[in-house]
Amino acid sequence: MFDAVKVKDQCVEWIRSFFENNGKDCNAVLGISGGKDSSVAAALCVEALGKDRVIGVLMPQGVQHDIDKAYMLVKHLGIKHYEINIKGAVDAIIDAMPKDFELSAQSRQNLPPRIRMSTVYAVSQSVNGRVVNTCNLSEDWVGYSTRYGDSVGDFSPMSNLTVTEVKAIGHLLNLPAELVEKVPIDGLCGKTDEENLGFTYAELDTYIRTGFIEDKAKKELIDRKHKANLFKLKLMPVFDAGIEVKAE
Repeated sequence: MFDAVKVKDQCVEWIRSFFENNGKDCNAVLGISGGKDSSVAAALCVEALGKDRVIGVLMPQGVQHDIDKAYMLVKHLGIKHYEINIKGAVDAIIDAMPKDFELSAQSRQNLPPRIRMSTVYAVSQSVNGRVVNTCNLSEDWVGYSTRYGDSVGDFSPMSNLTVTEVKAIGHLLNLPAELVEKVPIDGLCGKTDEENLGFTYAELDTYIRTGFIEDKAKKELIDRKHKANLFKLKLMPVFDAGIEVKAE
């Protein structure tokens, strides 16, 4: 049985400990989409550090139809925020590609998240910050993130929590229900997460925590995605030259 109160309190203390050891006077900086993950991550940081040490970065690409949800969150939490439109940066990179080079559809989809993370780090480095990774266990399990985009950060409060558990904590933190229960859309191709994945988060979360899933085809799909994307969760392979290091 998931104890949302206990885990929330432990996570808040963990965030405080991280900053105590990795930037005592630093701010938590994160991208704000208005979805459950950025909402819960921001709220956890506010409880841990206070609203004056949490900074949100809103990064629409041109017109974002649901940016009102991002503004709802920063207003609800009372945190400082900046809106930085990334459309010009994304377009400039695409336009700069050689005429004889064909940018793949997947590259086009993953470019904006990578630009967003560069933007968050630019803000963070300028405001004495530490970047919050907002991924959750469910998405990480099946590789549903962009490598060197939303998959990175300086610390990650929710990477060991499923979507179901993140939602429970979000309600406990008194976030607006429409943010916690907002249907997740990937922000890349306009489809919902579950349409892209081929299974629901409820099915995935139950499988992760209990090992049970009724639909064998969905089990095989989840297992295949998990295996194919394990590299995203591991440190970059490094060649071992076999030369001893004596420095401490």
